[in-house]
Order: sequence, then C-alpha cells, then structure tokens
Amino acid sequence: MELELLLLSLGILEKALITATFLGILCGMLGTFIVLRKIALIGDAISHSILPGIVLGFIISTALGLNRDPTVILISALLVGLFSIAVVRKIETTTRVKSDAALGVILSGFFGVGLFMKSSLKPFMESASGIQSYLFGNIATVSNGDFYTLIITGLILIILTIVFLRPLLLVSFDPQYARSIGFPKTFLNLLFYTILTLTIVVSVQAVGVILISALLIIPASSAFLLTDRKLPMIFISMSIGGISGLVGAIASISTKGINLPSGATMTLVAASLFFLAYFFAPGHGVFSKWLNHRSISLEIAIDNALKSFFRQLEPSQVFSSSIEVKTFLESSDYNDKKSLLFLKKIDSLGFIKLADSSLTLTEKGRKRAEKIVRNHRLWELYLASQADYKPDHVHDDAEIMEHILDEQTIRELENELGNPKTDPHGKPIPQP
Repeated sequence: MELELLLLSLGILEKALITATFLGILCGMLGTFIVLRKIALIGDAISHSILPGIVLGFIISTALGLNRDPTVILISALLVGLFSIAVVRKIETTTRVKSDAALGVILSGFFGVGLFMKSSLKPFMESASGIQSYLFGNIATVSNGDFYTLIITGLILIILTIVFLRPLLLVSFDPQYARSIGFPKTFLNLLFYTILTLTIVVSVQAVGVILISALLIIPASSAFLLTDRKLPMIFISMSIGGISGLVGAIASISTKGINLPSGATMTLVAASLFFLAYFFAPGHGVFSKWLNHRSISLEIAIDNALKSFFRQLEPSQVFSSSIEVKTFLESSDYNDKKSLLFLKKIDSLGFIKLADSSLTLTEKGRKRAEKIVRNHRLWELYLASQADYKPDHVHDDAEIMEHILDEQTIRELENELGNPKTDPHGKPIPQP
C-alpha cells in the first residue's frame, strides 16, 4: 500500500526518469546473456517483429473500449514476439538458411507487416497516434498504466533471472556442459527468450522499436570489455544501462525546442560509455593495450641491451669493466633505440651506470643479463637435443622464448637436460 501511494505521488518527470533508469538496468541485465550467446541480432529481430503485436494490441484495446490498455498491448506483443522466434528456429531447422539470415528475414518481414497494419488500420483506431512512440521512443508518453506495468513486469523478470541465474549463464556460454550436468536446455532457452521478449516489449515505448537493441547490446558490450568474469559483467552492464537511461532521459526532457527522442539520447549516452571502455578498459581497451605493448617492448629492448652488454664482457669474465658507449653501440646486435636517451633510461632503472661516454654493468644489471642469456642458451639446447633442431636453426626461436620463460619452466628444463653447462655452440650457460 505504501509503495502504491508513493508511485501515485510521483510527477511526470520523476516517472520518466525512473522508467528510463529501470529500463536501462533491465536491458543491461538481459543484454549480458545476448552477448555471451553471441546472438546480437536477436534483440533487433524481436524488437522489430513485435510491431504487428503492438498494432494488434491497439486494435483489440480499441475494440474493447479500453483506449490503449498496456496489459493488452504487452500480451499481444509478447505472443507475436515468441511466435517470431519460433519461426526463426523453424526456418533454421527445416532449410539451409543460417541463423543470421533467418533473423534478417523475420526482422524485415514482421516489421513490414507491422508498418502495413499501422497505415491500413489507422482510420479505425482512435488511439493510433500513440503507436509512433513505440517506433522511436518517447519517455514523456509513458502513461500511469504503462509505468505500473513496466515496474511490476520488470521486477518479475529480474527476480526470475536471479532465481535461474546460474543455469541461464551456463546455457549461455557453455550449453554442452549445462546439458551434461542435467540442466533442461529447452526449458531454459524458452525461459530466456520469454524474459528477453517481455523486456523488449516493456521497453519499446521509452526507447523505440528501432533503437531498443542498442540498449540491449551496448551496455553489455562495454561490460564485456571491462571484465572477464560473468557475474561482475552482469552488474557492470546493468550499471551502464541504468546510467545511460537516466542521463539520456534527462537530456531528452531538458532539450526544449529540439524534441530529442528519448531512445536516441539514451543510445548516444550508452555509445559514449562504450567508446570510453573501448579506449580505456583495463586489459582490453585500445589505450591499455598500447600501454601494455609499449611496456613489453621496453622490457624486451632492455633485455636485449643487457644481453649484448653481457656478451661483450663475457670473454674476460670481468663484468665490472667499463665499455665505451660508441664501442657498445657499434659492436652490439641490438638494433632498436641505439641512443643516449635509451641508455639513460636503463641507467635510471639501475641496470647500468652511465658516466660520460662509458658504461658499466651494475650487479642488478648483471643478474638480469645472466638470466636472459641463461634462458636463451637453455632453450637452444632443448631444441637441439629434444626437438631435433639443427644447432644453426635454434637462435631465432630462442630470441623469442628467452623473454617468455619463467623460473619454474627453466628449472624443469634444467632437470630434463641434466643441469647442462654449455649450449649447442659450446658457450657456457650462466648458473643461478
């Protein structure tokens, strides 16, 4: 009763903002499963295919004198949406047409039927003008009945998803394993598509048939870039969807005179957040990858420089000796960043001491150089003795592996090779 009184006391603006935020959260939650299942086109197909159901709901409401009853429209659109999915599956199983093509056929075919019905039957429906908001989305046209239907239906869908969360996740990203442990795949798929269709149906008036798939896919895709774990992905997607809905609704309502559709503004906010994730997501963002690649390239460059320094001092076994910078660069096989700036960088890390025009290897630098040389020569010996490589064909592979091998792998190699002292070329393998 208190909740009902609270909802009744809300103004148009508050209801619009709550609707947009709630829809964003709901779409973000369901969108995660769509992304995991790799069926991004399904949201577009369902949203377009329910248009005949929406028009049919208007017709039935008019015939019954209910004046655009949201419950009638919801049931009608749900049945048509589920029917469209059944038709897609039938096309896939009875013809050579693949899933994406079948979805495209249903998307365009049902949407065309809906537009035809809308144009042909408009003179017979008193409330036909309200159909336009279902095409492009208009948060301001959400009536009290639509609002209550959305809240109640959305809460039921969220509860159902939480109850069946684990099986739905398993069926989404590993259906074979889900079936092997006894999960009813057919029932879970039917449940998922029913929840998805209902989500789309209750969302289209605010977001629009044309753009609802964006609110399903974009937040989930952003979350997919931000985390590899399934449960956090759902919560991140819901958060991004909620923010997109709230900010988009505020932008739509506050732009006086421009009349921006709420679906478009919500989509633009979601797309902006996606591109932020695209560039700056830890681990998967473009900028993050560039930084990681730059860091790895620098590490490899330092390894190569120290290895070259070590090899020049190796004949004398006096690793505290100094080498002229010019001599080092001329005799080194290190081909990148041969500059004083790069040597100063290595000096700042404590691997060498740069004084005037000479270089000295520090204890820290000697240990790192020995490690990289040890990795290189052990791998060469492994390839020559265990993989039947010719000794003169092992260098290039070792140049790569020397930067990858960890201490545990090195110890295993040493044990397998009998703690060798020299590589295939007779050069000593540095000992730890």
